[in-house]
Formats: sequence, structure tokens, C-alpha cells
Amino acid sequence: MSSVRLENLAKRFGSTTVVSDVSLDIAQGELVALLGPSGSGKTTLLRLIAGFESVDHGRIMLDGDDVTSRPALARRCGMVFQHYALFPHMSVGANVGYGLDGEHLARPDREARVAEALTAVDLAGLESRAVTALSGGQQQRVALARALAPRPRVLLLDEPLSNLDPSLRGRTRRELRELVRRIGITTVLVTHEQEEAFDLADRIALLHLGKLEQLGTPESLYERPATPFVAGFVGRASQLAGTIMSRDERHALVRAIGVDWHARIVGEGTGAATLVLRPDALRFADRGPVAGTIAHRRFAGASAFFMVTLPDGNEVEVAASSDAAKIGDAVHLEPTGIGAHAWPVSPVPSATPRVPRPLPQAP
Repeated sequence: MSSVRLENLAKRFGSTTVVSDVSLDIAQGELVALLGPSGSGKTTLLRLIAGFESVDHGRIMLDGDDVTSRPALARRCGMVFQHYALFPHMSVGANVGYGLDGEHLARPDREARVAEALTAVDLAGLESRAVTALSGGQQQRVALARALAPRPRVLLLDEPLSNLDPSLRGRTRRELRELVRRIGITTVLVTHEQEEAFDLADRIALLHLGKLEQLGTPESLYERPATPFVAGFVGRASQLAGTIMSRDERHALVRAIGVDWHARIVGEGTGAATLVLRPDALRFADRGPVAGTIAHRRFAGASAFFMVTLPDGNEVEVAASSDAAKIGDAVHLEPTGIGAHAWPVSPVPSATPRVPRPLPQAP
């Protein structure tokens, strides 16, 4: 089991930069999710760690060992691919043993390692079973056992649940979380699903256009987003243009759509600001300061999310009881005093020289 340290990684394909100056520390036994939209660079970053792609700039350290220029086999990373890449004509044991081909083990040792890996994923005794006779969740565990059989330093998971049915995905996600925790192996997971990242990961590295926007726990990304992109991507949020009326180091009074919002502010500067509102930043009121019309309603059981179109064309989302309003209703809104975040549009440039960005540290 190893720690993972990425130092200022960069990767280009032709003239396109897909990973840009990414630095990241992952502690031994930690599970970190690489989260982001399509094209954010998360899969490329995973392939750089695995050694399937070469690094243009930066270093990759596994437990303090520089593996940047080493081939994939020499890095001892276990990889589970999106579509598992199992061989349908081979048994479960043969599929798991395939990951040991490069180790030249004697037959008894090979069989023992296969049995050990299958036991670790709760599939003990299924060596002779046809892999096609297994459920989707069981096939996912066979792929995981194959990755674990060589006793890797790090486990790499590339969208491992994306091809499962939604009904199966939730249960398999719970099984995967318990399994990785029990084994205690350092794990890097690629996903574009927020729910999956929040459920599985100790920390989340949110990527956008090849850059690391923020690294932190699910709670910190939601409650203390570092950028407007993080605030908009994690959870639900509405974005408005505003003006900073007053501020201190952490909080500001921001005026937008004719209302003063008490917001958590990130960055130096005054004047124009980007205001991001969570659905709980607004509530329906009989005579609130904001008027609008319900344009859309998303039912979520006892509660619902209402998209409200304002007279100036802006839209804001409001969380309320599912029977609070219906599409087409004219409504009034008021601030709740929570769920507002702001960023100055034009931060004041620092008078001090720029120093290298410190590497995010593992807890």
C-alpha cells in the first residue's frame, strides 16, 4: 500500500492541453475521486498515474518512489476499466489469474493468489464459474479481484459502475465502498457522477478543463466552494451578477436582483461579483422582495425544486415542499440568510511576488 504524490503534472495531445499543472497528495489507504465533466482531464490523469500515457511535465511519486519514467508494469498499479475487459470465454479463476501472467508464479502459488483475491471480493469458491454466468455486480468484483491479485501498490478505478443498471449501481457502490475500506488499499477513482464520488471518496479532486479546481471532502466542496465552477458543479445552484456593497475577509453584502445577500466571499477585491445561490438560499414568501413565475418543477418526494423566472430573465432555483407551488404560478421570494457564495469578478492584484502554489496535503 502506497501514498500517491503528483507534482505539477501536465499532458498535451497535439496543441490541446488536457492536464495542466495538477498537484495532488493522496495518503496511504485513502480513496480519492477524480470528479469532473467530460473533457476535464480526469481519465487522462488516471492513465498518467497508471503509466498508460507519458507525462509532458511534472513527477509521479508512489510512496516516495519516482515512477514518472517507468513503464506501466513496473509501477504495480491495479486497474479496473470502465467495461471491466473480462474474457467471456474464460472462467472466473482464469480471468483473475490473467493479471498474474507477468509474475511467472508456480501453479500452486498462482492458484493461491487467485483464491486470495476472490476471497477479498467475497467471491470465494467461484474459480470454475463461467464469467458470463455472473451478475453485473459480480463481474465488477471479478475485475476488481484481477486488479488485486498482483498485490498492487495502488488501485485505479475508471468509471467502474457506469455500465450497471441504476437499480444495481447503488448496491454495488455500497459493496465497493465496504470492500475498498476493508482491504485498505490506496485508491483513485474516476467518475463524473457526484453521488458516486460523494458516497465513495474520502476526498474529491474536482477537475475542470484539465486543472484542479478544488481538493477536499464532499462537505467542504459543497459548503466552502473555492470557485464559481465548484459551486455550480457540486450540488444545485443559481448564478447571478452582483455588486459588493461591503465586505470583510470572509463575508460580504452583495446586491443582486435588487436584494442584499449576506454571502461567503472568496478572493480579494470589491465591485462586481459573481453570486451563486443554493436552492436553500431562497424561500417563498407572501410579499417577498423578489417576484417571479414558476417555470419548472422537479419533484423529489416530500420536497421539490422550483425554477423561478425573474422579470429580468434570470432564473433562480428554490427548494420547498412539493405542494408549495405549481408551474405558471406567480410567486414572491425572500433570502433565507444561508446558501449564498460570492467571488469578485476582478480581484485586486497582489503587490507581492507570486510564489509557487503549495501542494495540497493529505489529512
